[in-house]
Amino acid sequence: MLLTFEAAVRKFWRMPRIVKPGIGLLFLAHVSASLAAGQTSSSPPGGSVQITQLTNRLRVEINGHLLTEYFFQDVTRPYYYPLIGPGETALTRNWPMKTTPNEEHDHPHHRSLWFAHGAVNGHDFWAETRGFGKIVHDGFDEIKSGKESGTIKSRDKWIAADGTVIGTDERTFRIYNPVHANIRMFDFEITLRASNGDMTFGDTKEGAMAVRLAETMRLKGKVGHGHIVNSAGIRDEETWGKRAEWCDYYGPVEGKTVGIAIFDHPQNPRHPTWWHVRDYGLFAANPFGQHDFESLADKSAGNFTIAAGKSATFRYRFYLHEGDDQQAKVAEQYQEYVKSISR
Repeated sequence: MLLTFEAAVRKFWRMPRIVKPGIGLLFLAHVSASLAAGQTSSSPPGGSVQITQLTNRLRVEINGHLLTEYFFQDVTRPYYYPLIGPGETALTRNWPMKTTPNEEHDHPHHRSLWFAHGAVNGHDFWAETRGFGKIVHDGFDEIKSGKESGTIKSRDKWIAADGTVIGTDERTFRIYNPVHANIRMFDFEITLRASNGDMTFGDTKEGAMAVRLAETMRLKGKVGHGHIVNSAGIRDEETWGKRAEWCDYYGPVEGKTVGIAIFDHPQNPRHPTWWHVRDYGLFAANPFGQHDFESLADKSAGNFTIAAGKSATFRYRFYLHEGDDQQAKVAEQYQEYVKSISR
């Protein structure tokens, strides 16, 4: 629970009365200044995963080190930026949030880590060209820090360019305090709800659970030296459009080999998912793009309709690691993920 000014005052007056005169005024001034700066924290003392609410975003730290920030206010759609991996390496592209050298300025809608789709009831929630839809933050249900994990539960509305609410979602972002310093791990769960009539996710490659990687990690490009591998053993460019239980994209960042693996939950609809994974650094799990990925004549083959009043849930685990897929034992980590689900 976030600490409000009123709660802080009550907490202060419950303290033992052994403090020196004037300490109360200093305490209240400090609280007031922090709240005026838009800072509140749900972290208990000594919590290993700390989530702090700022004016327009949440800051997520593990043992005092930044993992990411969740931007939810005044944005086209919520996103997580940056994404800091083991060894304090930045695993996602900075642009368009920040301009740094040697980064391509293509696809301005590729903001670090996000969930969206290019055809929902005919509306584009992926790109940001003319007439695109927005995913609008509708509130938090939980912001919780802790020694072993932290949790962010939020709600959103999918709003078309004409103001029509197409549907809603509920998201859970759960961050784990890692056992080893050379890994980071978190889960992303989204429940898509057809709250305003049928909600059809159209068959297009433009989606859905996505990351835009650091330039040096990409497969090709002037500074790209990365590699891609999936659970079937398919590598690099051949991984595009293939179905697999997991996919791993790794490459050098600041002289270290690091990677991101995304695990498709075995109970997800259409598991194992197709992968919209590009040589320029886009890395996405997309269960809705069948005709693009399999070169089918039927452009609606992959349509996925959620009936009015119903919902569908998709879950993914992100495994941030040092080394390549073999050194990081990505396949073994996926099996551990599957076992944890069945327990």
